[in-house]
Amino acid sequence: MKARLTRRLVLSLFGAAILATTVLAQASTKPTLYKRLGGYDAIAAVTDDFMGKLLADARFTKFFAGFSTDSKGKIRQHIVDQLCNATGGPCVYTGRTMKQAHVGLGITEEEWNAAVQHLIASLDKFKVPETEKNELLAIASSLKGDIVEKK
Repeated sequence: MKARLTRRLVLSLFGAAILATTVLAQASTKPTLYKRLGGYDAIAAVTDDFMGKLLADARFTKFFAGFSTDSKGKIRQHIVDQLCNATGGPCVYTGRTMKQAHVGLGITEEEWNAAVQHLIASLDKFKVPETEKNELLAIASSLKGDIVEKK
């Protein structure tokens, strides 16, 4: 009798563990922001458009002066990798911290806001849904303190 109860208890616990694992797996199957944005190619397309807007805007010329096409390409790739990683994608960001990359540039609040407007325009161009756009902008906004030096 005691062996049957022990076996039933073990089977019940095993069943509960399987149920809990199934429930947790179902809860974690919500697609990542990376997937909801459309993956690597979508992030790269938005980044290319965003970089084009920054490079064409006279307010940002001073930040890219002296950079070769290759160096601008490396900046672009760092942005793609960082966004890919931050949104739950498989990329590894190997660049410097935002603080290290932007220290001494003297980026102002006004320049930050202009860059954000360019990013919003790029997201809108590619018809990124509002929820995903807001999540991505929240990620970008979390970096503001490390980028903006002048209020």
